[in-house]
Amino acid sequence: MNKKLVVGVLVLFLAVMTIVSLWGITNAGGRGKLAGGSAIGVIEINGVISGETGGGLLSGYSANAMDIMESIRQAREREDIKAVVLRIDSPGGSAVASQEIALELDRLRQEGKKVITSMGDMCTSGGYWIACSSDYIMANGATLTGSIGVIMQLSNLEGLYEKLGIKEEVIKSGKHKDMGSATRTLTEEERRLLEDIVGDSYDQFLDQVLKGRSGKISREKLLEVADGRIISGRQALELGLVDGIGNYYDALDKARETAGLPEDSPVEILNGIDFWKSLGLSVLGELSEQVQGRFIELRYQ
Repeated sequence: MNKKLVVGVLVLFLAVMTIVSLWGITNAGGRGKLAGGSAIGVIEINGVISGETGGGLLSGYSANAMDIMESIRQAREREDIKAVVLRIDSPGGSAVASQEIALELDRLRQEGKKVITSMGDMCTSGGYWIACSSDYIMANGATLTGSIGVIMQLSNLEGLYEKLGIKEEVIKSGKHKDMGSATRTLTEEERRLLEDIVGDSYDQFLDQVLKGRSGKISREKLLEVADGRIISGRQALELGLVDGIGNYYDALDKARETAGLPEDSPVEILNGIDFWKSLGLSVLGELSEQVQGRFIELRYQ
């Protein structure tokens, strides 16, 4: 390939990166840092919630708990941030990562700062767990939410191994050390042990919802819908799982109202900008969005 062409492409790429970075810092439409007075911080939780650190090519399409917790801590430490709007568009993900994020939100609220959740297309399972650690939850009427439950999936490749003539030799210190191995079927005792873990995690989920929605939904009513089903935002409002119907800007208004801020109080995105999604020009971005969408559909079928 012509060297001049390669250099030109690299220069163009760097120029676009620089422009997008500056846009993320200075745009006055609510996505940049605005100095002076009391402000509202916005933290975006997009994609599958993960506890993994670092990132690969598709890392921008998952919600990294470490990054989100750091953004929450920044909001907690900054005196000018009086309220936080969580913009959640997530099918859930890691139970531990969801718990960690929610714990940081609880600590933020203990400092007297208000937290308002704005649900996007989807706020289910772990996403809803996190939303329950806010002062007010706002969904769109067509938002998919709920999916209150826990799932553990194990693959059993025993039959495939037999066809391929593969035999696994296992040396272990205890009878359960290889529990969940893909090369054999679970014993009944192992199944009971894993079911106990799922059951305990489910009880924790119920406790989180009842704590966050105290006085808005009873345990009996919650148990009727906490079977993994997804519901619309409007249905969630009728059940008491959310507080209101509205979009992102309505959530900002609610944050101002709840925190006693003026209508012109500035808004700052605290956890940056998704470069590829904003450009909408990257083949990688298009592919990863399609993969994520298929994963979400498969997960909730």
